[in-house]
Amino acid sequence: MNFLKPYSSQLLSVLRIMSGLLLLQHGTAKYLNFPVHQTMNNASPSTMSGAAGIFELVGGVLLIIGLFTRPVAFILSGMCAIAYFYAHAGRGFYPLTNGGELAVLYTFVFLYLAAAGGGAWSADRARGDST
Repeated sequence: MNFLKPYSSQLLSVLRIMSGLLLLQHGTAKYLNFPVHQTMNNASPSTMSGAAGIFELVGGVLLIIGLFTRPVAFILSGMCAIAYFYAHAGRGFYPLTNGGELAVLYTFVFLYLAAAGGGAWSADRARGDST
């Protein structure tokens, strides 16, 4: 299936943008109460979830625009791995049963972005980064 191969850099950018948007909504729910979520609103930066919300807000915006993609994605990958082990792994071995599928998926998507870069449509590319 090579018909998408010419678009791999653009699709990498789409993955980065959509992952950033999905992550950003966690931060906006915690600090801006949008969208309203019963367990995520009114976060305090002194809590683990609140600290993660700051990473989600700042990291989500940076990923969306594709600025400093590699280091930001690497940090976010670690944050999501910590979130998995902190909040989900204690509930059982399998991510399906402990509610950690999203944290695991984010961990490896961000790890991939840390290796692959921002793609064709990124501020990194515009400022001269070759990826």
